[in-house]
Amino acid sequence: MASSRRTTALVAGLTLPILVAAGSAHAAAGDSGDQRAERWGEIKQQIFGDAKIQSGGKAVKIDAPKRADDASLVPITLTVPDKDNVAELSLIIDDNPTPYAAHFVFGPAADPNELKLRVRVNNYTDVHAVAKMKDGTFQEATEYVKASGGCSAPMGMSDEEAMQGMGDMRMKFGEMQPGKPVQATLMIRHPNFSGMQMNQVTREYTPARYIQKIIVSYGDKSVFTMDGDISISANPVINFGYLPDGAGPMKVTATDNQGGHWEKSFPVRSASN
Repeated sequence: MASSRRTTALVAGLTLPILVAAGSAHAAAGDSGDQRAERWGEIKQQIFGDAKIQSGGKAVKIDAPKRADDASLVPITLTVPDKDNVAELSLIIDDNPTPYAAHFVFGPAADPNELKLRVRVNNYTDVHAVAKMKDGTFQEATEYVKASGGCSAPMGMSDEEAMQGMGDMRMKFGEMQPGKPVQATLMIRHPNFSGMQMNQVTREYTPARYIQKIIVSYGDKSVFTMDGDISISANPVINFGYLPDGAGPMKVTATDNQGGHWEKSFPVRSASN
């Protein structure tokens, strides 16, 4: 295997060391299936330990572009057909510097049938979604994505401009119908600096600053908690479902790795209004 380096991954909001392959030329050229499987075996062991993870199950599916138009804004859709029995979802981008991109824990107000988000992809890589079911079992889905340079892609503006309005949030709600889940889209202004981007003026690397945790609640019930890392794209956008019950509000709390903390509540009308 290629030379390795120590990095971190997220598990239930905590960091733990994980040994992964550094971005390499052979990864950009496309590894063989055996090489990718070996790398996934190492990552899987570090994140999930000895847990048996079933491949090819029906609990989770990934929709991702085969070849990304923009490696810093790769759209990912996670679909959970068995939504009533899923407790957590993990998104892992094997060849990224920190592979564990996002970890979702669903609450009683969640409708986890579909999640959409945008990520950075640094090399041609397998992308894994792992569902932890309420009975403690695990199932996984895999897609191969051709993209490179997403973690080091410049913002196209100065760091100061990228940080203007940091923490501003918006929420869009889909159509509400009695007894049916509602789709919502959360948008957070934050550069999510990866630590690999070079300031085009100073020619120095911008220190990593990224959203580590997002907590979404509806009334007094949790919708989801997401732990994230540098693989989440700048200005995160997350599309998710929730179960309407009363008038809300929908509250969002976001924190980043440098102590930034932001909260906002959004009024939610009930389906009967």
